[in-house]
Amino acid sequence: MTETTIQFTSSEEAKRWLETQTSSTLTPVHAQAKKLRDDMNNSIQAMADVSKQLFDTSSKEIERRNMKVYNRARALNKLARLFLDRLKKLTPPEQVTYDSLSRYIVETQKVLLVIDIDIKNWFPRISPFFIMDRRKFSAVYERAKQAYNTLNDYVTKEYVKTKTLEEALQQVNELQNVEKQLVVLGGEKETIKNERTPIEQEIATLEIKINELKCTGPIDKLNMVNCEIEVLSNELKHELNHLQKPFIKMQALATGGGGGGITPDELNKINQYLDAPFDAMFSEKSGYPQLKEVLQKLEVLMAEDKLKLKPDKARKAADSVNEILHKDSLANLQVRIVETTTNRDQLIASSKMDEIKHSLVQFQEQVNLLKARKTSVETHEAVKENSYKEAQDKISSHKRTIEKNVYGSLVKKIQIA
Repeated sequence: MTETTIQFTSSEEAKRWLETQTSSTLTPVHAQAKKLRDDMNNSIQAMADVSKQLFDTSSKEIERRNMKVYNRARALNKLARLFLDRLKKLTPPEQVTYDSLSRYIVETQKVLLVIDIDIKNWFPRISPFFIMDRRKFSAVYERAKQAYNTLNDYVTKEYVKTKTLEEALQQVNELQNVEKQLVVLGGEKETIKNERTPIEQEIATLEIKINELKCTGPIDKLNMVNCEIEVLSNELKHELNHLQKPFIKMQALATGGGGGGITPDELNKINQYLDAPFDAMFSEKSGYPQLKEVLQKLEVLMAEDKLKLKPDKARKAADSVNEILHKDSLANLQVRIVETTTNRDQLIASSKMDEIKHSLVQFQEQVNLLKARKTSVETHEAVKENSYKEAQDKISSHKRTIEKNVYGSLVKKIQIA
């Protein structure tokens, strides 16, 4: 026959049931444990009182300066002070549990063992003086040991039998504490989420504005013009492609002292057409006269074979020179280059462009600040999320432990939802 599992919808319901089930067992155990704790505490207090008497009596003898008793009085005074210091550190647990009493017993045992050693080592040396005080202390000490033994026997032989039940009740309390913590963490998570959401919305709004400024008006036109400039630049490079090697040879000829009649201005222009052909063409007057001067020199040098070009490269270069120099093949391209570059410069210099750039900088700064805030909030949110998951894991672990302990103690299956 399958054993029925008792279902609980909440920890509070489980706690009430468990208290009902364990009351008859734990109540008398706790009552006896409290009584024995109080007896032990009273014994410790009695030891402290009699230690104070030893201290006071020995202090009076020290003041009298009776050399016959003086050294033994000093020894007893020091010993009584040690007794008092050790006994002050013993604090009985306010809440009686198996674990708290066990710790109290261990600490008490340590103190009593050390006191026992001191009595055996020092009382004989103090003899025969302070005999009545020493006997009184010894009597109180023996009663304290008896109280300790009684408490220790009860905890280790009787109280231990109910340890699992008591732990189950303690775990229910811990479970409820973690459940409260989970509720708090859930609220904090929601608060942080409510803080993050408007930041994300504000970032999205600003990014839309930035995108609108970039995709409409002067910036959009500027982007189109820049694209056209790139197309024209590639077109010009293609037209001048076969002149690259001859220009490099002319450079070497001019800088290496090989002659060729190339002037410094012409050499600069050659360098510009090699490094930045688009800018070189834009800087030319209409009809690109400087380039034509260079090409005329190039024709002569090629005719005289001073550049030592391979036949195929020389042929292609001659064709390009002929097209540019004699057929003005770059005239239309130059006009387009000048128009697009002028258009670009006008757009860049316009007051509207300055206004848009200023707005873009402001919007981007705001976005950066908001993203920094968002990162901070997300970090905080991640910490809370981890704490929330840890609390959930603790709750699950506590529930399973309680269920196991209840079954082990009461042989009843329970399940806490």
